[in-house]
Amino acid sequence: MSVKNHLLSICLIFSISAFAQKKEKLPVIKAHSLKVDIRDGDELRKEYWTISPELNPDEYTSPKLGQRVVFYTDLDSIAVTLQETTVFDFIILVDGKKKAVTRIRYKPTNLVVLKNAAAWNKNDARKIPEFTYLDSSDVHLKALRSGFKLDSIAGEGNEVSRILELLHWIHRLIPHDGQHDNPEVRNAMSMIRQCKEEHRGLNCRGLGTVLNECYLSLGFKSRFLTCLPKDSMDTECHVINMVYSNDLKKWIWVDPTHDSYVLNEKGVLVGPAEVRERLIDGRPLILNPDANWNHRLSTVSENYLYDYMAKNLYRFSCPLNSTYDTETTAPGKSITYIELVPLDYYHQESGPTETMIRDGKVKMIEYQTNNPDVFFAKPR
Repeated sequence: MSVKNHLLSICLIFSISAFAQKKEKLPVIKAHSLKVDIRDGDELRKEYWTISPELNPDEYTSPKLGQRVVFYTDLDSIAVTLQETTVFDFIILVDGKKKAVTRIRYKPTNLVVLKNAAAWNKNDARKIPEFTYLDSSDVHLKALRSGFKLDSIAGEGNEVSRILELLHWIHRLIPHDGQHDNPEVRNAMSMIRQCKEEHRGLNCRGLGTVLNECYLSLGFKSRFLTCLPKDSMDTECHVINMVYSNDLKKWIWVDPTHDSYVLNEKGVLVGPAEVRERLIDGRPLILNPDANWNHRLSTVSENYLYDYMAKNLYRFSCPLNSTYDTETTAPGKSITYIELVPLDYYHQESGPTETMIRDGKVKMIEYQTNNPDVFFAKPR
């Protein structure tokens, strides 16, 4: 063996030994019961945690900087004070036999992550095609409008009233089902019929698609909008609708999953861009008090806006062309999407990208911008 290889072997043996020694030095607490109480800052959570030796490590996260997290088993306890860099590993020894490697880690809230997002760039001059909106004279939209008597459903009130009546109607008509994919044919006429025949619901994307086509059929400029998190590995996002109000001269937020819309402190409806801005700078947001999920659970601001949507308002994506039957698969079809991302998003594209999706049947073209003025441009 050469001197070089001999030294390398010694280093490897030393490294392995040091690693094993480090693992052996992890603090150990004992337990008989698999249930653990956790004190997280001032909050005591009784039997909150179940010891899981099969996970390595089993991780508990908390956003409470400077606060102590304490694990209480039926025999022992251990505590750590959370700092931004805290990754505290220890072992829970169950019945003197099973070792559960456990980790306590600081994790910022979704709102903190959003507040720390980099700014947009209104000087981004990447060329983006202009958004288009299918005219209400389209034969499919006319059939949708007459088939479901959407004029009567929207009523004879002012513009905002008509927009909200359509929102409420879709929320009553089709339940939200986030556990299953949408039907293969993805237009309002087909999905409404299939939901009725099969007693099924749609996920948020399906609901947004149906509502969007209903708005277009009545001449409203609208899009279904995918709201996305910062973490590209997080596949859980949310789809809402943005509708342009000519009376208010702005986009407004409507969410058929939660029958929700959002107002400022003056009672004026706001849109997705303003909701994001107000979450970041701390200005007031008011959720309509009758917002709900499937008429079973009330939707409240603390969970919906300041946690769930705070996570999912880091970036946005929507089709370039707001039209009928947008996402139904057809051989040779092409769909163009525009994505708005902040400057610190890990993936920045200089030009459009093309990807084949739906088993290679559909071409997806994606443009990206950092400019909110381009993405939220007033419809022509």
